[in-house]
Amino acid sequence: MITLHYYPGNASFAVHVLLRELGIPFELQLVERTQAAHKSPAYLKLNPNGLIPVLVDGDLVLYETAAILLHLADTHPLALLAPPLATKERAQFYKWLFWLSNTMQATMTAYFYPDRSVDAGNVEGAKQVKAHAQARLDGCLRQIDELLAAHGGPWCLGPQYTAADPLAFMLCRWTRGFAGSPPARDYPHIGPYLQRMLERPAVARAIEVEKLQPPLV
Repeated sequence: MITLHYYPGNASFAVHVLLRELGIPFELQLVERTQAAHKSPAYLKLNPNGLIPVLVDGDLVLYETAAILLHLADTHPLALLAPPLATKERAQFYKWLFWLSNTMQATMTAYFYPDRSVDAGNVEGAKQVKAHAQARLDGCLRQIDELLAAHGGPWCLGPQYTAADPLAFMLCRWTRGFAGSPPARDYPHIGPYLQRMLERPAVARAIEVEKLQPPLV
């Protein structure tokens, strides 16, 4: 049995969605962040970084969201959640999956936790970190909007729904509270994309189970 260690609305959300897309049995294990459960000795044995999510698949313990998504796509090839190996489409899939994780999600961390990048008490420094991160995220959103416009397909990489879509949706969703620059929903091509994602039963069910509240995007 697969177990996903999660917290509502966190980086585990993309994995939760993909598990529901696969329609396979799995269990959810809540990691209560508000009680620092992700820093507990038991959890740190699973992920020494103290971050969510962790996926336990038999004797495999896996962390890093993009790695988990890729593992699930590769171990369930009939679901067609990744293009065929050794194709240009697969290479593009890798590029966008890692860009979403290493560039956009990493910048999100700087935006939401700017104090981690400055000395304790450096309020002005934290404000600068957050402002610079938001400017970079504006560029990330423009890049996604341009991608959707260029291929004209319904999903992140074109006509085929892939493991990159739950990750792109999750990150775009995190911009819903932006002030001073447009959230993802206001972009001409991302907005309709997010609505298409919300209409997918797996996304709707994950939102319901995690009890996420409006605005959803």
